[in-house]
Amino acid sequence: MSLTDPIADFLTRLRNAQRARHEVVTTAYSIMNEEIAKILKNQGFITEYKIITDPDHALMKTLEVTLRYSSTMAPVIQDLSRISKPGRRQYVTKDALEKQLKTFVTTVVSTSKGVLTDRDAVAKNVGGELICRVS
Repeated sequence: MSLTDPIADFLTRLRNAQRARHEVVTTAYSIMNEEIAKILKNQGFITEYKIITDPDHALMKTLEVTLRYSSTMAPVIQDLSRISKPGRRQYVTKDALEKQLKTFVTTVVSTSKGVLTDRDAVAKNVGGELICRVS
């Protein structure tokens, strides 16, 4: 199956699973999806993620994400939205990232130094492509 935007598919699966109060969501593996999951885990938005390899097909991998909820079963992720899309890429400089650091939103940025949060990108003095916004 060919997807036009695998990142949007990953984010949509996370959003839908949280709205349905699922504990675990399984999605297609990609390096970018793994990097986004790593950031979500480090920021405390998800509990954990695992890469599962199919024993019959060594190249077929899936990403299993364990979602996180508050003590009242409210989703920790309030908003999860894609910013840069295949039809319209959105790039930002370090200076523009500094201006939005005052908000309580975490922005995932793809930079020349890897996939980083907005705070890490400013600390490393780089800009890049805005991937998604999480709050």
